[in-house]
Amino acid sequence: MNKTLITLLLIAATVPAVQAQDRIYRCGNEYTNNAQQAKERGCKLVEGGNVTVVQGTRPASAAAPAAGGAAAPSSATSPANAPRVSNNEQKSRDSDARAILESELRKAETRHVELLKEYNNGAPERNALDLRNPQRYTERTAELKASVARSESDIAGIKREIARLPAPAAPTN
Repeated sequence: MNKTLITLLLIAATVPAVQAQDRIYRCGNEYTNNAQQAKERGCKLVEGGNVTVVQGTRPASAAAPAAGGAAAPSSATSPANAPRVSNNEQKSRDSDARAILESELRKAETRHVELLKEYNNGAPERNALDLRNPQRYTERTAELKASVARSESDIAGIKREIARLPAPAAPTN
């Protein structure tokens, strides 16, 4: 008797929660639960579950004039309020970036040569574990192949980054 009573109370408690959701209508990209408004606008009834709508923020208008009244020229790569650096400072940063990327390129190329040597055109040397477990050998070969491909991709990415940098300044004597 007690179990039946508890079950009925639980069912009775959940019925109002299910009925609390009004009918939801979709009007293009907007949703409403106002039946009169939905009928006027020719909206469609949404069936099959609850709808959660999160309001987003609207982006600031790019056509808004600057505080001075006229549109200020701005760079396409940096915001108008970004701090400016001198040409010498920027050249120094660019040369530092180039040096770091070239160092990374040398490391990546060295690692790539080692991986190619270990991969041995798809037939790496078998070690003691590989002799006992042929499946491990095929897995290791697949891992080496993936590592070689990843290494080639890394090298190509570093070369692209170096190409994006301004040409190094010619030394002045």
